[in-house]
Amino acid sequence: MGRRSDHSRAELEALIVAEGHRHMAEAGFARFSSREVAKRIGYVVVTLTNVLGSYDRLIAAINTHTFELWAAHLEATLARDPADRIEALVDGYFSFARDNRNLWMAIYDHRLEPDDIMPDGLATRRAALTEIVVREVAAVLPPDAKDEAPRLARSLVATVHGHCTFALNGSFALLGETDPRGMAVARVKESLSAAGALL
Repeated sequence: MGRRSDHSRAELEALIVAEGHRHMAEAGFARFSSREVAKRIGYVVVTLTNVLGSYDRLIAAINTHTFELWAAHLEATLARDPADRIEALVDGYFSFARDNRNLWMAIYDHRLEPDDIMPDGLATRRAALTEIVVREVAAVLPPDAKDEAPRLARSLVATVHGHCTFALNGSFALLGETDPRGMAVARVKESLSAAGALL
């Protein structure tokens, strides 16, 4: 029997996302089950879609929470005032992905349907991660190149993502590469230097 009267809608949404996030961390996207989440919180599975709108919106909300944790991880890394903040960003990317593999992979394994638009609130919360990278990239660019920081940051994220993915899925090991993180740092710094950055 569900506990429909136990929580407000906002409390129930927070409960669903928190338990869904725990389940995603344990099971990964391929084995994620909304029925399991409902069972864990003591509600029927239809409650999840009633509150969040659809299965896809549930996954989007869970993944958005991962983005927030990832952004906090990067900020904590940078708060230690590393001598090389660009390298620290790459390290933060790799370490978060390594330590939260199922959650990190779920971000890229899930796709909204083409006609299903990401809710503005979720999109804004996700953007905080990219804004950290843009801020740090802008900080090393010369004044006349700072307007290029958002575009360059997106390209650098894609570069680091590719290296990180190959590292975690074993592709680099098969190729005999032993330092994918170092390679990612080198490629990022090459791109920044080409844009005029002082590193």
